[in-house]
Amino acid sequence: MIKILAIVLVFFGTQNLEAQNLESFFNKADAFFKTNVSNGNVAYSKIYKHPEALKDVLKIAETVSVSENDKQAYQAFWVNAYNLAVIKGVIDNYPVKSPLDDAGFFDKNKYSFGGMSVTLNDIEHKLLRAKFKDPRFHFVLVCGAVGCPPLISEAYLPSTFNSQLDMQTKLALNGSFLIVNFKKKRVEGSEILKWYKEDFTMNGTSEIDFINIYRTEKIPANFKLSYFPYNWNLNKQ
Repeated sequence: MIKILAIVLVFFGTQNLEAQNLESFFNKADAFFKTNVSNGNVAYSKIYKHPEALKDVLKIAETVSVSENDKQAYQAFWVNAYNLAVIKGVIDNYPVKSPLDDAGFFDKNKYSFGGMSVTLNDIEHKLLRAKFKDPRFHFVLVCGAVGCPPLISEAYLPSTFNSQLDMQTKLALNGSFLIVNFKKKRVEGSEILKWYKEDFTMNGTSEIDFINIYRTEKIPANFKLSYFPYNWNLNKQ
């Protein structure tokens, strides 16, 4: 009986510690983004000179344990982890003009999160896209470039994650991700729409059908869709 009680106490103690680590991660990430992100741009120079807050939140992320069964917490953790890792990757090579200045930025540089060693591509393609099939991820994963969706100045949180996904998707598709010419019946979109076309058409709908879910001013189905070049310049303040 004493052994069983001890096992139960250890189990609940571990569960409580994991919950505390996750809550601490979200709090630290939220404070970091609030301090270092403004209008979608990152204060890389300031972070480079004073990296303590970034190192602190990344250290906590190493010990976080979150199950994909807890969908909102899992997704929010990995989206924040991705965005923090991008900033870490830039700082590791700072000063740079673009994340592409580092040839291994997305597929070779490893980060320790949640007890795993992962690349940015692992997070995006294996831990998020492959598991949840949600095209809205493309509007919250920020790759460190001007052409990316804007990085928000707060953390993504489990309690608000779905509404944050919707908000950022609406902002992108009503803003800089699209150039609509109603006279010429044309729409130009970010190359993200081309690169991940299968995500935006996975339910048998067209890209314009997906766009119109989030557009205030709807785009007629007969408009021709093309893509403008992606801007890989660093999203610095």
